[in-house]
Parts: sequence; C-alpha cells; structure tokens
Amino acid sequence: MNPNWNEDLPIYRQLRDRVVAMILEGVLADGDVLPSVRNVAAEYRLNPLTVLKGYQELVDEGLVEKKRGRGMFVTDGARRQLFKDERRRFIDKEWPMVRATIERLGLDTATLLAEVKQSDKAGGTND
Repeated sequence: MNPNWNEDLPIYRQLRDRVVAMILEGVLADGDVLPSVRNVAAEYRLNPLTVLKGYQELVDEGLVEKKRGRGMFVTDGARRQLFKDERRRFIDKEWPMVRATIERLGLDTATLLAEVKQSDKAGGTND
C-alpha cells in the first residue's frame, strides 16, 4: 500500500479503496488474511480506529469477513464480485463521459483501436 494519502477523501475510504485494488489486482486472493489493524496503523501512522473503519466498510460490503481471534480474511468470490461491480460502475458512470469525449473529438472505433495499437508498439507512449 502507498503511504501517500489524498486530502480529498477520508483516509478510511482510501484504505478501503487500496484493499479493493489489491483484491482486483490479485495481490490479495480469496481466503487471504488482511494485515492486522495494529500493523497497518503502526506502519502508516494512522489511528487504529481509522483502519478499523476502512476494514469495516469491506466487511459491510461482504468482501472481507471477521474471524474472531484470527483476523480479517478476503471472502470467497470477493474478486469476482468486485469485477462485476466495477464493470457495472464503469459502464454506468464512466463510459458515458468517455463516449461523450470520443464523440466530441470526432473519433471512431477504427481510429481509436489504431491509436491503441500504435501506442502499444511504441511502449505505451503516444507522442
């Protein structure tokens, strides 16, 4: 996890989002234990209640489960559920803005795909 915090969002929410990203990226898999509240609080100099609040959001969403005396674990199917939710969010919230930009710029599918292929061949830069 990156210790740099964005001032625009509460830290507990950023912590939750970072754990979600770790699950989506496969860093944390189904059944994996999350770092303890104490360890995260100490490592990133956070109030343990802030860490707990971020973890509790994950529990409330069904992505993490508490096992008394053992810690918090990624639930089975969490990654699959996150992909489903993130795809739906992208289609519902982000895609309309992307599509509007594409239309505003007069781009078409063939041009976009050609640009992506060119960018990939150039090593990710499109200068």
